Amino acid sequence: MTYSTHVNIAATPIIEQDIVQHRLPWCGEELIAPGHFGHLEFEIDGSLRTLWCYMAVSERPSFSTEVLADLTRAQSLFRAEASAQQASVSSAIRTIVHGSRTAGIYNLGGDLGLFVDCIRRQDRTRLTEYAHLCVDIVFNNSEGYGQGVTTVALVQGQAMGGGFEAALSCHVIVAERSARLGLPEVMFNLFPGMGAYSFLSRRLTPAAAERMILSGKVYTAAELHELGIVDVLAEDGGGVAAVRRHVREMNRRQSTRRAMRHVCNVVNPITRAELIRVTDIWVETALQLTEEDLRRMSRLINAQDRRAAGQSATAAE
Repeated sequence: MTYSTHVNIAATPIIEQDIVQHRLPWCGEELIAPGHFGHLEFEIDGSLRTLWCYMAVSERPSFSTEVLADLTRAQSLFRAEASAQQASVSSAIRTIVHGSRTAGIYNLGGDLGLFVDCIRRQDRTRLTEYAHLCVDIVFNNSEGYGQGVTTVALVQGQAMGGGFEAALSCHVIVAERSARLGLPEVMFNLFPGMGAYSFLSRRLTPAAAERMILSGKVYTAAELHELGIVDVLAEDGGGVAAVRRHVREMNRRQSTRRAMRHVCNVVNPITRAELIRVTDIWVETALQLTEEDLRRMSRLINAQDRRAAGQSATAAE
């Protein structure tokens, strides 16, 4: 059974039977008015012990400061709840799935408008704060909230720049065949600084990760599946079902998977300190961009706005 709504997630253990009117699992307060998380929606699948977290952004689907604020608050609650649940293994959430409610777009990446503004004003403090927030979000995904939670990215549509980095930070990437994923930062003389190299160099080789970043190429889901970056390639419209099948399979081998993840973290860990050091280099590089670089970035903003408007119009038809 799946329960779907906008919810306020509070620190209450998930117990499937504990569902009464106006209450949901992981919701210790009565159900509040929709919009408590302005840019996130949640579903809980008790049978699979899975929480689905969808970005629901009405304008350009990217990591605006408002979206980051929602994700930061939600992740704090995820982490607290994951820790509290360890005393009740039978009711613990094992998997968190990240998806998007915007048809054809997973996420278009960082807040380019903010970047342009900060760079022109040489506002190092604000740009660094933004970058560190992004790092904390991808680090939480990659370390499973410190409690062995498996994170899954469900990519249905385009995942560009920071959107691709967010997907890479998850343990499992499920992508529908029409999805397109890429790191276009090189086109405006920058590099993806919120985890791309760290995550790609663990899935590929460091040299292959560098080639991918410097190419600026947009890849099909099938190409990335062949490279081993996309774990599950689903047919269009079949992404949710593919995630559920994969989660069932993971649940059957939960102990082995947790042990292997622990081994990977011992042998080749991704630490918050590493991610912070890289993103600080990104900030320094960004602040040195020229006006021509910023004009290219602004043209990409306009292209993203047109793309998002086109997707919204198509979805409304």
